[in-house]
Amino acid sequence: MAEYSRMAKGNYTVGSGTLGVSGPGAKIINLPFTPDYVELINYTQAITPAQHGIPFAFWDASVPPTTITGVNYDTIVEVFNATPVLTTDSVKVGGGISVFSAGQLLQYGPAYGHTGTTDFSITKASPAAITTTTAHGLSSGDVIIFEGLYETTTTGMPQIDGIPFTVTVTSSTGFTIPWDTSGSNYTVFNTATSTGNIGIWKKVLYPYLYFPGTSFIGSITLGNTTTISTTDAHNFRVGQEVAFRVPNAWGTTQLNSLPNTLVPGSPVYGYVISVTDYHTVVVNINSSAYTAFTVNQTVASVPGLSYAQIVAVGDVNTGGESISAGSVLYPPPFYMPIGTTQVNTINGPAIKGAYVNNTSQGFVVGTAPSRTDTTSWVGGSTGDIIEWRAYLHDYSSP
Repeated sequence: MAEYSRMAKGNYTVGSGTLGVSGPGAKIINLPFTPDYVELINYTQAITPAQHGIPFAFWDASVPPTTITGVNYDTIVEVFNATPVLTTDSVKVGGGISVFSAGQLLQYGPAYGHTGTTDFSITKASPAAITTTTAHGLSSGDVIIFEGLYETTTTGMPQIDGIPFTVTVTSSTGFTIPWDTSGSNYTVFNTATSTGNIGIWKKVLYPYLYFPGTSFIGSITLGNTTTISTTDAHNFRVGQEVAFRVPNAWGTTQLNSLPNTLVPGSPVYGYVISVTDYHTVVVNINSSAYTAFTVNQTVASVPGLSYAQIVAVGDVNTGGESISAGSVLYPPPFYMPIGTTQVNTINGPAIKGAYVNNTSQGFVVGTAPSRTDTTSWVGGSTGDIIEWRAYLHDYSSP
């Protein structure tokens, strides 16, 4: 029964991550299908046995998680004991293997807010720093959205509600976002003291369903060229044609694509001339004489407040890689959510510059729940070489 079965394999080296704390983060593997069986081989730990080393891991969708003393386990592993001798065990949900399938619309994780045992606060700083009372479970590169950040009816930080932010993790209970909340119109926010204990954040599970998409602007540096900092990964490429949507409240309205004083009715666009990092890009617009950009919006202006944005325009935007001597035959387009990490999509070759539909699916090699508990996850240690195999079977016997 193999007519519709699917198989895929690959390998990777476990990176150090950018967590700001001990241990790598989760590894996402994009596939053109959602597997029902996944196996991992950690060559490094198989060749050099050591206590707690996991050389082999197996996950099967047809086998439900096992609950032991209130904890769910879902991935079977072969693990070395202290001798070291190879034996068997299982790994907690979250630290093992799981599958995912993104939809056409954004999906969100559970809300983190005031529950009586959990709270979070946001400082007046640049970048703004968030502290949580319990482990937030985020990794650097995750994207979150805030809601209801009113300390009182007239104070707080509701100015950043609804903006997608890429987080940089500083500890298991701390992270920062690329936004300046030090301005006079921002007030320290804390769910434990806010009126009615309101305010939450949610993780955006699959933030890059389409890219380059529309990016919110966090800061603008004026000059002979213009440097734009976005609140999450812009996924722009050099040569990208871009336009701006800057409402009056944010100051730098001269960047807006209309009007064109030279050719009335014709949009004014800029071009990306360099990409500094995942959320910073330089365009070829001379903005030396433009009005300064400001994020110091008032709380009173929040109802109906529109945000400054940079968007890809034209027929050529971002996407596929050229096929040339030595390249793979069907290079998939990729996105870069943080740092220099390149994530391939499930798509086939794309025209250089096309928008990419990235309704991702595949599997995830989880992260250590405590970030330092390397015995409770299958992802290995920094530098480990891991081979994976994924299957989708067209027939499964009950």
